[in-house]
Amino acid sequence: MGSGSKMLGFIGVLGIMASSLAFVLFSEKEVITVGFVPPIFAAAPERVELLALKQDETLGELLEGVLDANDQYDFVIALRERANPRRLRPGTEVAFRWSTTTTSELRAVDVTVGADLTVRMTPSAAGWMSTTMTTPVVTDTVWVSGEIQTNLWDAVTGSENREGLDPGNLAEFFSDLNDIFQWQVDFSRDIRLGDFFRFSYERAVRPDGTMRRGHVLSAELVNRGRSYEAVWFDPNGDGSGTYYDENGNSVRLRFLKSPIQYERISSGFSNSRFHPVLQTWRAHRGVDYAANRGTPVRATGNGVVIEREMQSTYGNTIVVRHSNGWTTRYAHMNGFAPGIRVGSAVDQSDLIGYVGMTGLATGPHLHYEMRQYGTFKDPETIQLPPGDPVPVDQWAAWETQSRMRLSLLDRLPLPWDTRLAMNDLGEGEASDAGER
Repeated sequence: MGSGSKMLGFIGVLGIMASSLAFVLFSEKEVITVGFVPPIFAAAPERVELLALKQDETLGELLEGVLDANDQYDFVIALRERANPRRLRPGTEVAFRWSTTTTSELRAVDVTVGADLTVRMTPSAAGWMSTTMTTPVVTDTVWVSGEIQTNLWDAVTGSENREGLDPGNLAEFFSDLNDIFQWQVDFSRDIRLGDFFRFSYERAVRPDGTMRRGHVLSAELVNRGRSYEAVWFDPNGDGSGTYYDENGNSVRLRFLKSPIQYERISSGFSNSRFHPVLQTWRAHRGVDYAANRGTPVRATGNGVVIEREMQSTYGNTIVVRHSNGWTTRYAHMNGFAPGIRVGSAVDQSDLIGYVGMTGLATGPHLHYEMRQYGTFKDPETIQLPPGDPVPVDQWAAWETQSRMRLSLLDRLPLPWDTRLAMNDLGEGEASDAGER
């Protein structure tokens, strides 16, 4: 072996010895650990005082005790650049943000002027400055389905697909389904054990998970083996669309069955009825619905308000003119809804007033009439006319959208038992048709 090889071997031995020594030294050395640092509590930079407008309270009255008279005036003037202070409703939240670092310094005031809009008022040397803050929203689609064991409400709110959904959203889902299928199914009488529902729902959601707005895109309700489908179609994208079945026929009738919900008929349509106030027999060409004072009254169909007045007999009265010679009358109301006046266009289910007992009435109720070309019709027995089908000039767009939206339901397949019930009903109908 040459001297070079011996030298390399010696260096290798030294390297191994050095590594071993380093290992021993570091292995015997105590491992350094970092001790626990006690938590540091930082004071909040501001203190928030939240107030809300009370019934019949003005914004100026709410500001008293917080701002002096001059500040109040400047505050309201600056706020008018973003919102009308006179239109703030009871319950409007006003948040006063006080600095915690400077004694009694008001940093800002937030006025909630809408569900997703807040006006921030900031004091400065030049007076109050106003800026708007809009809550960001995202659009998504949710799917919900379930088998009905007791009633539709329990089925929707107890759905397996409800995880991550705000409870308030579930209440809106139920209300929307009821509104869509109310002409095909009476949810208080027709629902049976084993009925099934499924729907897709498009919504705009805030960061906290609550829903800003939304509507059913497509839905199916299987009741006693019979399937009812509905698809939202809004060709103009302005929110004025409606629901149609798979064949393009409106699932809604031209009129609601009743102008108020949860009604009780206190007096029906009659050619001769004893009037409790006038103490005489006379015709009663309408239906009286008993309800608590203040119960919302809805327009039963699309139309235009042609009368809005206080009458001696009918009290606060609204008459709406509809297409094809139809008119409806709503009487004895406690008051009219904001914005309702002669010439106002109303859509079906729009709020127009509140139940009362104005005029010749012995108790709170709504008197409701229907006429076609001047002839009185009994609202309880008349066969209500159907709504308009999909317009011919929009049929191409309808076919494209309806196929896509009905396909959304396939994400939630029908249970096997439901399919069997639908098949049994189909065979029974076919057999009945053959016998006839």
